[in-house]
Amino acid sequence: MPKKLVLTCLVNFLIAALMGLALRYTYISPIPLNYRFLTHAHSHVAMLGWVYLMLYVFIVQYFVPNKKPIYHKLFWFTELTVIGMMLSFPFTGYAVLSIIFSTLHIFCSYYFARLIWKNHKTESKASSYLLKLSLIFMVISTIGTWCLGPAGSMFGQGSAFFQISIQFFLHFQFNGWFLIAALTILFHKLKIKDSTEFKRFFNLLVVSTILTLALPVNWFLPHSSLLWINGLGILLQITSLYLFIKLIKKPYQLLINNSPKISKHLLHFSILCFILKTGLQTISIIPEISNTIFQHKNLVIGFIHLTMLGVISGFLLSYILQSKLVTQNRFLTSGLHIFILGFILTEVIIIAQGCLFYFGKGLLPNYYMLLFLSSILLPLGVLSLIYNIYKTKTT
Repeated sequence: MPKKLVLTCLVNFLIAALMGLALRYTYISPIPLNYRFLTHAHSHVAMLGWVYLMLYVFIVQYFVPNKKPIYHKLFWFTELTVIGMMLSFPFTGYAVLSIIFSTLHIFCSYYFARLIWKNHKTESKASSYLLKLSLIFMVISTIGTWCLGPAGSMFGQGSAFFQISIQFFLHFQFNGWFLIAALTILFHKLKIKDSTEFKRFFNLLVVSTILTLALPVNWFLPHSSLLWINGLGILLQITSLYLFIKLIKKPYQLLINNSPKISKHLLHFSILCFILKTGLQTISIIPEISNTIFQHKNLVIGFIHLTMLGVISGFLLSYILQSKLVTQNRFLTSGLHIFILGFILTEVIIIAQGCLFYFGKGLLPNYYMLLFLSSILLPLGVLSLIYNIYKTKTT
């Protein structure tokens, strides 16, 4: 696996984490940056600079036997669009430059999807089906971004159309492209074969991913039918999770037996977060809870970070740790445990505050300071991995 590409993805992750840290510091003391603009930069760099590009590297590594120069060139051009967003969003928000770089990234993703669809090879049909599905959801998600312009100009950014377009993009990025691609790599590593049980899991995964879009749509266009659709989607999601655990149970044990200790911890942690994510989505069947989550920003942020950091980033980091790019030592183990601790602390603080707001108890004592101090652990953990890979000699 190319060392420079992995380090580039991790540096993007570090920058996104530092932007997130700056966002939390603004509640303690003002900084000379627009909060909303910096939020856009943080989310774009985290999603497109870290997760997207890291998945790019893994997919090419595991599924493309004939690695033509185009993959290397496309990676660096895509990284250039990320740098463009990194430098433009904090100062201009959605303006000419940031929109140009965002649009270029979308076109890069289309080209990447075409290349992988055409050139990927794997002995497992199961992995191939999942890979193609993740690419389909990636392309479908961009429909939401193309709708933002017309929605904003015709109805305004506060309109239901505009907000649903954003939710459409986020839903199919997180639950479609990112999550399914991360699971694709896991299935590849576990050598899961095509079977009747896999087909059931696959079909349930597809349908539940589509149906659970009904929940965010209901936030902006409330209708009882959407709650029923979301409820059905969640029931199918629970069933797919059960089949997922059943499918991976035996080969998973073999994988962790041959994995470094810290990689085992991260894999266990990611699957636990995956189960927790499904559990939290399950309680959204109750309308009162669903509305409460939407009304309290803390709970929404907590859920997004659970998916982004706990599930998706957890899987990606565990895959990196299974490679020859890292040197297993106490410094690395401590650094990644610090990352996990930072994630757990920030999640607990955010959710606790959301619950206090719900019960009308006001602000948690020293809430913003506690959240900021806990968030420092996240970039420290990423930095320890970057340092380790940089120092590791590869052949």
